[in-house]
Formats: sequence, C-alpha cells, structure tokens
Amino acid sequence: MTGTLERGRLDAEHCYRAVTSRDPRFDGWFVTAVHSTGIYCRPSCPARTPLQRNVEFHTTAASAQAAGFRACRRCRPDAVPGSPDWDVRADVVARAMRLIADGEVERGGVGGLAGRLGYSERQLHRLLTAELGVGPLALARAQRARTARLLIETTLLPMADVAFASGFASVRQFNDTVRSVFGTTPSALRPATPRSDGGSPGWLTLRLAARAPFAADEVLLFLGAHATPGLEEWDGTTFSRVLDLPHGPAVVRLSPAPDGSAAVSARLRLHDLRDLGVAVTRCRRLLDLDADPAAIDAVLGADPALAPLVAGAPGRRVPTAPDAEELAVRAVLGQQVSVAGARTLTARVVTAAGRPLAEPVGTLTHAFPRAADLAGADLTAVGLTGARRRTVHTLATALAEGAVVLNPGADRDEARRQLLALPGIGPWTAALVGLRGLADPDVWLPGDLALRRSLAALGSSDAEADGRWRPWRSYAVMHLWALAVPTLFTRGPLSDRSPS
Repeated sequence: MTGTLERGRLDAEHCYRAVTSRDPRFDGWFVTAVHSTGIYCRPSCPARTPLQRNVEFHTTAASAQAAGFRACRRCRPDAVPGSPDWDVRADVVARAMRLIADGEVERGGVGGLAGRLGYSERQLHRLLTAELGVGPLALARAQRARTARLLIETTLLPMADVAFASGFASVRQFNDTVRSVFGTTPSALRPATPRSDGGSPGWLTLRLAARAPFAADEVLLFLGAHATPGLEEWDGTTFSRVLDLPHGPAVVRLSPAPDGSAAVSARLRLHDLRDLGVAVTRCRRLLDLDADPAAIDAVLGADPALAPLVAGAPGRRVPTAPDAEELAVRAVLGQQVSVAGARTLTARVVTAAGRPLAEPVGTLTHAFPRAADLAGADLTAVGLTGARRRTVHTLATALAEGAVVLNPGADRDEARRQLLALPGIGPWTAALVGLRGLADPDVWLPGDLALRRSLAALGSSDAEADGRWRPWRSYAVMHLWALAVPTLFTRGPLSDRSPS
C-alpha cells in the first residue's frame, strides 16, 4: 500500500489503479465513493469500474457515510479486514481508532475516550477530523451500524433488541442509521433464513475475513499449543476460549473457514449482545486478521537470511491475546519454564482468582482474573516461587491502579517503560507484552533462546538482528521461532520447551 496511503492522505491515482485491478489486498485500506450511484464500495467490488471523474476516496467507511454515501449491498465494504494502518502506527489517531474499535465510546463516551488518550475532547475531535474527515462519534456510529448488520443477519432478535444491543440510544436512531448507511430498512436486510447456528441455541456464527495469504490452521495451532485448561481449549481443529467482555463473559470457538478461504469461522456465545462488536474486534486482534501480508513479506522476503522462511510460510501472522493485561500476567508466569509448566501454573491462577462461568461450556470454566481480583488473591498454593508471586501481585496492583496502562490505545513505548519499572519484569517480558499483548508489529525479543538458535543456524547474531527487519520485527520473530520450534507451527508432537 506504499504510495497509496500515508497518515490518512490518499493518493487518488494509486487508489483508482487498485480499483481497476479489483485487488482484494487493498480492501480495508480505503473505500471508493461513487457520485453517480451514491454508494461506496471496497476496492475489489465486482461491479463495473466507475469512471475516475465520478469517484472520491475515503480512509474510513464513516467518512464516506458522513459525505452522504451508502454501503454497496453487493461487495459489502463493512465486511472486510480492517486497515492495518491503525495497528502499525503509534500516534494518537491510531491509538484512538484501536480504542473506538474496542468499544470505548460505547462504554465511556467521547470524554472517556479522550481521557484514555490524555487529550481534551476538542483536541481529539480536531485531530481525527483533520486526518479522517470525521470525529469519534461518527466513527463509533459506523461501528454500531456494522454490529447491527451482523445481528440482523445472524439472529431472529426483534429489531428493537438489535437496536439497543448495537449501542443505539433509540429505535428511531437505529432505523435512521441503517437507512442512511445501507440504503434500506432493517427488516429488508434480514435474510429469509438468518445465518445463525440453528442447532445450537444462543450461538452466533460469523465469518472473520483476512487478507490472503493466511494460514488459519497455523495460527490456531500456535494458540492451541499454549491453551490454558479451564480458560482455553484445543481439539486439533478448533480453538475455544473464554473472553472477559465489558458486560460479562463470552465463549468463542474459532476454526478455519470451511471453504478454505482466507477467513476464520467464529462461533460466539455472549452473555450480553451489546458485547458483539467488542468480541469481534478482540478475535480479529487475537488472530492478527488485519495484517498486510504483502507489505510484511516484501520487506522480510528481501533479506537473504529470511527469504526461504518467508517463501515457505507466506502471510505468517503474530497470534496475540484478546487482552494485554492477561498476556502480561501470563508472560510473568511463563518466565523460565516450559510451555507445559506455564500452562499448569496459569490454569492454577485462573482457578484461584478467575471469575467462574455461570455454567461450564465444555471444559471452559473461568474467565481470566481481572487485575483487581488478582492483586488481592491468595496465590500461595499455586506453586509459584515467592519472588514470582510478588511479581504477579505487583503487576496486578499496578494494572488495577493505572500505574501500568495496557489497553488497546496505550502508548506502547510508555507501557514498556512502565513495565520495566516493576521488580521482576525485564526486557524480554516487557517485549513479549508488546509483541503478543499490545500487537506491536515491530518488537524484538532480546535474549530469547529460540531466536538465538535460529539466528545461529542462519549465520547471524542477536545484536545484528535487533536492528534488522523494521518495521516488521514481530513477524521476523515468528519466522525464527518456527525455525527453532517447528512443532508449534506444524502438526506433530509438541516440544516441551518452546517460545511463549
């Protein structure tokens, strides 16, 4: 996407070239608004290519909607991968976009969003509008519309329930927004047979799209190899886990798309439907679905040392965590122990301090402990050393009190400094939190033994590698881990000692 989008400024010539080629790699980077039809489309829309003089380009669907365009019902521009720009960038606009996607406006309003970022509402509105053409309310409105469409198409809920579950303040606001965004009524959007899980009451089935190439089985295997009993489950095909969401716990089951496409099938059982949008966002982050594999592979594949690894696994992703605070605690628990040992310790902590589900779902019994619960929990019977137990309590207390901030809009550099200030947390642990907790695409793990083994096999060193492969060092880490411990990425018996 280089040359097409830079800090929200679109190059019309490059965008139109992407539209004429119908290249799906650009879906989610921008939308094409067509003056002659009044609709906006994804770049790969199969409809006849509009004349260049009849189009304008927007970085977000919200911007196109604010300009008076409605979503194309053929290509569904609201069902594409998100822009990878928001995950790559560290500025306030990108941090705001990550928080909006995580539902911060729905929970705390624009004031809460601004407070999280350390800005006034007026400053934040000005920054977003200057780059994206719309403010936080319009961006949140577009997200509500996407959530509403999911509920309309996958459930038989009455429209009033869909409206409030999507975050709308009234049914009238819901109706007006659906008409404005989709050019039709809510009832007309509902298919004759909703795409729900007819045999499993209470479950929603969704398709989460990714940019090709994407190996869903590899990502799920990596997560399954680290599955914590009671919190997560892996059956060889489907990875399941409990999500701790704002309105209550949910369970998600993730498996490769049945048609073999670059997508994941997600089955969700929510405590409260208002959490659907947040659940989808966190699942996408967990699986790294919004990555731009073309850009990543172009950089890493140009390095002679990594070229064979990239060619053998194009589009490799960085599996993360749905919650960075959880990952931080798990990183501490996994220090200097095997994967099996880390799973055992984490399972004991989940049982001791986690919140139990109202009723088990298969082998899933608990949500991961929240920081406040963990700070006051008695962990003497878990099997941790005294020093490790103190580190867990110190970290949990810092998270609960806001001394360490690890939400999706956190300043990643500041988060690293905050973590390193805590006793028992060193550079490797802080880096792992950045890589797999905050989804930073440019993290190197200093001193990681598996990386050192791979680098030695490639004739390189840890010191040399730290300055290479920017801005995609996190993906280089995954390729090198796969070289050192292939059983985490391909079928076979799991090694006892492997990366966290």
